[in-house]
Amino acid sequence: MARKYFGTDGIRGLANGKKLTPDLALKVGMATGLAFRRGDYTHRVVIGKDTRRSGYMIENALTAGFTAVGMEVLLLGPMPTPAVAMLTRSLRADIGVMISASHNPFDDNGIKLFRPDGYKLSDSFEQEIEKLIDSDLTSRLSQGEKIGRAKRIDEARTRYVEYVKRTLSRDIDFTGLRVVVDCANGAAYKTAPEVLWELGAEVIPIAVAPDGFNINLDCGSTAPQALIDKVKETRADIGIALDGDADRVLIVDEKGEKVDGDQLMAVIANAWHSRGTLRGNGIVATIMSNLGLQRYIETLGLKLERTGVGDRYVLEAMRSKGFNVGGEQSGHIILSDYTTTGDGLVAALQLLSVVKQEGRPVSEVCHKFEPVPQLLHNVRYQRGKPLEDKVIKQLIADSELRLGKAGRLVIRESGTEPVIRVMGEGDDAVLVNQVVQEIATAIGKVA
Repeated sequence: MARKYFGTDGIRGLANGKKLTPDLALKVGMATGLAFRRGDYTHRVVIGKDTRRSGYMIENALTAGFTAVGMEVLLLGPMPTPAVAMLTRSLRADIGVMISASHNPFDDNGIKLFRPDGYKLSDSFEQEIEKLIDSDLTSRLSQGEKIGRAKRIDEARTRYVEYVKRTLSRDIDFTGLRVVVDCANGAAYKTAPEVLWELGAEVIPIAVAPDGFNINLDCGSTAPQALIDKVKETRADIGIALDGDADRVLIVDEKGEKVDGDQLMAVIANAWHSRGTLRGNGIVATIMSNLGLQRYIETLGLKLERTGVGDRYVLEAMRSKGFNVGGEQSGHIILSDYTTTGDGLVAALQLLSVVKQEGRPVSEVCHKFEPVPQLLHNVRYQRGKPLEDKVIKQLIADSELRLGKAGRLVIRESGTEPVIRVMGEGDDAVLVNQVVQEIATAIGKVA
């Protein structure tokens, strides 16, 4: 069933554009509050946000909506997405809300919702909220003394900092490690440097001066050049780049080379497998993760379970099949022993603990496998369903035969924009390039 407001990761769009307006945020607050009403008691919701200017507008509208249906609102201020998920549980809230558009530019924003246990909502629950949004909400508003109230929670950051530190064993500290951390001028601009410093590292923070407009601007996990330059300049042991809401991470080694989520999952899987804490006899990754990761995991006698693109699908597979490590090549790493969603800082700490224990540089620790050549081509289309075209279907089938067992094709429609993503990988880089270009060109002709 097509959804009107929710996408693959909550509601997202241009702030005050066609979808994401104060009016919608008000209705989301009212509808979500009504959907989670479970009895005759004062329900509570925690609301966090990143550093976008539009966050004030959306926060106020959501607060009005939740209080209008009788909920108590606990405002966290700028806070990473995983912190909101954790605090939803810790504060015994009925709902958690994160206002963020993750790695997108400042003029976008979004609304992510969490259940009382800190997990994101199911598709069916989002559909229920959509129906309520389009219903007559005014007839169900609270009145008089039943109207809710809102208050700030000043100790929220301290709670999260202490929680993150407890994900490491007490004998681990990072004394002697020089760490550059790029906070993307986003939600973790205070928490990430604080955690690393308290764990003993020498911390060099960058992109920690948000002004409402510079979130993800030439910084963060999607624009790591500033981090690479700073790591080289300061001769740091490691660079850590978070995105705007800090649920993903990209690592830069001491040589200034990027380390993606696939290598990071390989490091964590190997370490946890060695100490007997890896569950599910493997890890979960998406269809976009490199074939090299799959081959490496198999050399450990483990399996790689693949899902569709999106951390929510990774988490669903982890929960249903008993895995405790999963993630995406983009750096969404979910370690379910500690978190209910991706947490870039927690994942980075796991890597740092391995670096510290092994006494080897990051470039060696993080080179677990040689990635096979991988090429991604995005094709924008204006009409129709190009992937249902008979010619395109036949070309894709023929191309898969050409690649054989030495390669893979992943071709899918984007869940957020009118784009078809054509990804190919395999041992023969020339063949991969040829196949991807042929398919992309053919799609472009019918689109």
